[in-house]
Amino acid sequence: MDGATIEDGEMKLFERKQAIYKSLDEKYLVHGQRYKGQQYSQIYFARLHHLRNLLHSLVTKWKPHLEVITVLGLEESRECVIVGTIYKHMKLKPCILDEYSKERTAVPLVKPHNFLHPDDQLILEDEIGRVKLRGSLLNPTDFVTGIGLALHGMKTIEGDFLVQDLLEAGFPPQTKLPRLGEDKYVVFVSGLNVGSNIFNPLQFQLFVDHVTGHLGGDNEQKMTSQIVRVVIAGNSVIIPHSVLNGQALTPEDQRKLTEPIKEVDILLTQLAAAVPLDIMPGPTDPANSFLPQQPLHRCLFPGASSYNTFFSCTNPHQFELDGFQFLGTSGQNIDDLDKYSSAQTKLEFVERTLRWRHLAPTAPNTLGCYPFTEKDPFFIENCPNVYFVGNQDKYETVLLHGPEEQQVRLVCIPRFSESGVAVMLNLRDLNCHALNFSADLDS
Repeated sequence: MDGATIEDGEMKLFERKQAIYKSLDEKYLVHGQRYKGQQYSQIYFARLHHLRNLLHSLVTKWKPHLEVITVLGLEESRECVIVGTIYKHMKLKPCILDEYSKERTAVPLVKPHNFLHPDDQLILEDEIGRVKLRGSLLNPTDFVTGIGLALHGMKTIEGDFLVQDLLEAGFPPQTKLPRLGEDKYVVFVSGLNVGSNIFNPLQFQLFVDHVTGHLGGDNEQKMTSQIVRVVIAGNSVIIPHSVLNGQALTPEDQRKLTEPIKEVDILLTQLAAAVPLDIMPGPTDPANSFLPQQPLHRCLFPGASSYNTFFSCTNPHQFELDGFQFLGTSGQNIDDLDKYSSAQTKLEFVERTLRWRHLAPTAPNTLGCYPFTEKDPFFIENCPNVYFVGNQDKYETVLLHGPEEQQVRLVCIPRFSESGVAVMLNLRDLNCHALNFSADLDS
């Protein structure tokens, strides 16, 4: 039983609905693997192998009359198709060596959030060579390092490759969309930032009380009872940087370090007592910084972890709920795309990762990741029904339709500490709406 209201002197109870849950995070887990000097070239080879096999199968339908050749096999003025990985040469890309350069003052000032420059160039690489790309079809601002593409064109007299057409990997295949005869909701929230100056405990307590069924009348109570899962997409905690200085911790510093985590545990315990809960690590949480981030240790949450409804998950996080496929991140992959490419909205970046079939194409070039040797876990093999990204500036959503009847709900989840907004998604029709919580004591 969950929510309760009093009607005609009698208490009306609503039983919370259930959903069958299956975690699919196994591919993102690093089981006791240690760094033994392996290089990042191996994850690029694994990515190229995956995408090249896929693109080769698509090229036969796309350009059946053209031969697919390697970069070193290019001949001047001969039309062909080449397949490889994009490398983006960026004039303003940060480099650690610049900090030690005597001429670093000559480096032009750049905006801290974006490193684009009109002189950026695209290069295609395969295992044995590379070639500079030309042509109005390719706008460098739309692409980043790490994408796999098939390109139709010809070698010019200058030795460049003039692109006439391009082929992306495209939307992954999707299993048939399950059908539900009743409403079931999943609630997404991110960026709690407990421990920061902008965290409002009353605001999040309102969220907790709403989800657990302690607020509202009959209509709200009924909808609350249909919430089958809560997903917290990263940045639950902020540890003050002054504490993380490598020095011995004073008792005051120890208090600053542990109090935000204790406060989160108190709030999560209330949630886990009422509804199944997934928590993902984010860039500010006490977890490894590189992707895939491993689950937050259960000892951090002694209260919440005592419930079998509490699940500490990886980032990225992939799971199945009543047959619906979910895939999401805490936002690092999209934020990094925003630094090294441009788009009208963050949703456009999210859509691009689906079309490229890769969650984090900029890893490991500008986004830290584990140096995998035999696989690239960020390759998207199957199209999810719901693709969510946490810690964004504002709430955005769109329902995408793929060429093979794929349906994907894309959701950008705003930082709760700044917006007071959570997102509620209905599994029955994939519609979603924002939940706004305000606790402004000044108003």
